[in-house]
Amino acid sequence: MPISKPLQNFLDKNKIKYEVIDHKIVYTAHDKAATLHVKPEIVGKTMSVVFDGKNYALGLIPANKNLDKKKVLIAFNNLQKKTGERGYKKIDFTKEAWMKKTFKGIDVGSTPPFGLLYNLSFFIDNSLAKQTKIIVNGGKYNLSFKITPSNILKLNPQAIKGNFSQAKK
Repeated sequence: MPISKPLQNFLDKNKIKYEVIDHKIVYTAHDKAATLHVKPEIVGKTMSVVFDGKNYALGLIPANKNLDKKKVLIAFNNLQKKTGERGYKKIDFTKEAWMKKTFKGIDVGSTPPFGLLYNLSFFIDNSLAKQTKIIVNGGKYNLSFKITPSNILKLNPQAIKGNFSQAKK
C-alpha cells in the first residue's frame, strides 16, 4: 500500500530518506515490533498530548516503554520559562475527536511523528534518538517507515530531547 500523497510530498520536499514497510494490520507499537520481528526498543510510538487543554504536541517514545507525562510537562515548562512564558499546569493525552480532525487521512493511532507537518511542538525520547534506524508510524495501520533519528529531528527542528519514558508496569 502506498503512503498518502501529502505525506510523501512532505518527506520528498524535505529530502528525507526513508523505507516504506508494509506489514499486517497492527494497532500498537508493541504488536508492530512483534510482527516485524524487531526489538521494541527501535519501534517508536507517536504520542499526542495536550497542555492545559489547548496547546498540543507530538512525541516519540520506544514501544517497550510508557510515557512519563510528568517529565514531558517539566521539559515543556522549562522551555516556557526560557521564553518568559507562563508554565503549564496539566498534561493529558489528546482526545480521539481532535486527532481525527487534525490528522486527516491518517488512521487514528498511526500518526507519523512529524511535528513540522502538523505545525506542532515535538519531543523525542533519548533512547530512540540514539538508535541508528527506527521504525515509526506511516499513517496507516499496516504501513510504517524505517528512518534515521537524525531525519526525524530534521523534520522536527525545534524538537525537545529528553528521558520521557518509563518502564511498563
